[in-house]
Amino acid sequence: MTIAPRVATFACEKQPATGSRGMVVTNHPLASAAGSQMLLAGGNAIDAAVACLFALTVVEPMMVGILGGGVAHIRLADGRHVVLDGLSTAPGKATPDMYDCVSDQIGKARDVRDRLNVIGPKAVAVPGALAGWCEALARFGTLPLDEVLQPAIILAERGFVASPYLSNCIADNAADLARDPGLAALFLPGGEKLAAGARLIQSDYAKSLRLIAKDGPAALYVGPLGKALTDFMAGNGGLIEQGDLAAYKVATREPVRGSYRGYDIFGPPPPSSSGVHIVQMLNILEGFDIGGLGFGSADAVHLLAEALKIAFADRAAATADPAFVPVPVARLIDKEYAAERRALIEMGSAKSWMAGISGGESADTTHVTVADAAGNVVSTTQTINGLFGACTQIPGTGMLTNNYMYNFDPHPGRALSIAPGKRVFTSMAPMMALRDGKLAFALGLPGALRIFPSALQAIVNLIDHGMSLQEAVEAPRVWTEGGVLELEAAIPDAVAAELSARGHDVVRAPRVAGGMNAIAFNADSTLTGAACWRADGTPVAISGGLARAGVSFSTN
Repeated sequence: MTIAPRVATFACEKQPATGSRGMVVTNHPLASAAGSQMLLAGGNAIDAAVACLFALTVVEPMMVGILGGGVAHIRLADGRHVVLDGLSTAPGKATPDMYDCVSDQIGKARDVRDRLNVIGPKAVAVPGALAGWCEALARFGTLPLDEVLQPAIILAERGFVASPYLSNCIADNAADLARDPGLAALFLPGGEKLAAGARLIQSDYAKSLRLIAKDGPAALYVGPLGKALTDFMAGNGGLIEQGDLAAYKVATREPVRGSYRGYDIFGPPPPSSSGVHIVQMLNILEGFDIGGLGFGSADAVHLLAEALKIAFADRAAATADPAFVPVPVARLIDKEYAAERRALIEMGSAKSWMAGISGGESADTTHVTVADAAGNVVSTTQTINGLFGACTQIPGTGMLTNNYMYNFDPHPGRALSIAPGKRVFTSMAPMMALRDGKLAFALGLPGALRIFPSALQAIVNLIDHGMSLQEAVEAPRVWTEGGVLELEAAIPDAVAAELSARGHDVVRAPRVAGGMNAIAFNADSTLTGAACWRADGTPVAISGGLARAGVSFSTN
């Protein structure tokens, strides 16, 4: 593959890691260490990924928790792909008109009076994360739950040193954290943000993790942790009841599959929008010589922007929980449909797009990518939705609640409107790509609506622009859903000016989406792991192995 000339230049801030026996990449070094510990103990990628996620609930409490939700894309050593949907659901008492909407304008359509779908008990949806992680471990893991939980328990009991990233997140959300006594005591000691370098100990949460290690997910869904949650909901205006917890089920789904320039692309299906719309956008872009245009050129960025606007127009009309809304997946990923949409693109001018078919999230999420020596791979994105979720802690448990109700459209009568038991939709994009039947790469990132456009760009960077894995995850990004076109700083001013001349409403963004991490599967059977500058991401590679068969130490 010829590497195309690059118009935008940038320097990578981190270095990749390479190993032969396993790779763990997360958005925190201590979580990567937890997963690596499982691989070194003889566990597989599923064991490692679940250990990473539990550890992240301790060291990235602003992003992920057992009361959250997420999607796990698993490729097993035998080649099967499984998507486990542990997304949250609306409580049984939820109704389409439960919030008082204050606007229907673009960018404000989810605003409700008193921010009740953002902060506090009424913003909390039925949690699916713990069920999803435990089901993944039970079905595909090899280690017991209590062993997988040990790194997280130790981090919670003994504490860890807060990073500047965590400290800054606390500062950004200090006013909402201060409303909850437990969170204020934890993250705002003495009324000031927890400083970078300070040790954070979470004793109550350690006790909850120990209970889960003993009783499994039943501790939450039918046990004392669930009672603490539902009692708090009942006393503070929340909607979740014991029946909601007991009825929660993880959904097993088949991935969406597409093709792009000789690669097979796999991603999660609805209610995740990423698999469908990444395949849709790749189908559109396949008709252009993206590599020949050069990375970051005005033409290349213009085509990305138009493809994004097309996808978002269709997404708004058709992507939702398939149990409640018919989603025309086959039409959306059809190459003939892509050709129809592609033919309408004008290279010289930006367009406004309407949906071609009939039929808001928070950026505060985390991602884990793990591979083992046997060929098992996990790409999983998890969240409590907003920064620190609903900024509410269940007293005595250390558990932070999600604010997933924000993902529903608070206006009745729409595809994404609230309904009892309905799953939230998501942009999570735990993606994998194969070439000639062999894994090429797996990747994902946090970033709400900006997740799947950023994942798309990384795929294009790898396939069309011939980038290394490190370059692909760190490369400057663009984003639009039909309004402004956000450009990160490394996109040249001359390109921004040309895009403005074509009718794009260009704005500069310090960051588009969050910290991507990825694994590449190399021809020499080694693994390369990479994480970008946008988070505390850290790849940990494992090489070496056991002694040669028959070798022993003897003094004779």
